[in-house]
Amino acid sequence: MSRPFKRTYTRKGEDAGADKEARPERADRPFEKFDKANIVRRGAASKAAAAEKVNTNDVAAPAQTGKIRLNKFIANSGVCSRREADELITMGLISVNGKTITELGYKVNPTDEVRHESKVLRAEKPVYILMNKPKGFLTTTADPQERNTVMHIIGAKVKERIYPVGRLDRNTTGLLLLTNDGDLADKLMHPSYNVKKIYKVELDKPLTKNDAQAILDGVKLEEGRAMVDDLAIVSEDRKTIGLEIHIGWNRVVRRIFESLEYQVVKLDRSVYAGLNKKDLSRGDWRFLTKEELILLKHFK
Repeated sequence: MSRPFKRTYTRKGEDAGADKEARPERADRPFEKFDKANIVRRGAASKAAAAEKVNTNDVAAPAQTGKIRLNKFIANSGVCSRREADELITMGLISVNGKTITELGYKVNPTDEVRHESKVLRAEKPVYILMNKPKGFLTTTADPQERNTVMHIIGAKVKERIYPVGRLDRNTTGLLLLTNDGDLADKLMHPSYNVKKIYKVELDKPLTKNDAQAILDGVKLEEGRAMVDDLAIVSEDRKTIGLEIHIGWNRVVRRIFESLEYQVVKLDRSVYAGLNKKDLSRGDWRFLTKEELILLKHFK
């Protein structure tokens, strides 16, 4: 994996014979190079570079050849989530080929007739959307207080039941993936896949060399030691930081800096799982390209 920026500091003992003093920051390095970083697997970058943008909503779903769990079939139809599907099953509201099913874990063939009460359910086409989330929007499908969510940005332009993959807090901006592909969403959110994220962080005061090294060494939070993958000072006043991280703890980037008595003034995610937002204005969204989808499908 090519590195999106050169590390400003090194972990202790990383380079044999290295000076113990922290390396001087690269204040002359423009941040937009970092912001346009695209973390991809070897060989994928050249393919993605020539990608022609297409609406992947028009790409047919792969043929299903084996049985799948009933709750997955229901979720794929756009009725509800898998957890909610389990509730419908236990309530006796789902039938398969005319027979009411209440067994969790029941599997169906793609050709079976599945009904929710009297409505026949059919699997939706898979949809994959990339959004440059603006500030002030919740990363959820609905809000009891009727505040703006990212679904208000999509509006009625997508008929399928999509939802955000992971979360960005209300005041965080940047790259967000939305889909109705539950398997892909589960994989990207699972800690074992170590999905890389890159953030641009603007602080209320300059980051000291000691604190920068402390972050690289891993600051201790409630869940344990928060390890980051890379850090770079990207402004002359040392208030703008580039941070590469893979852990997905709640508000982890803000909490890392808050633990060292810094306030995060602005937080923007520029890279997620090899995808970037270089062609997306704030508040805009688009469907993934075929090449981007292949990259995600083969993500390991």
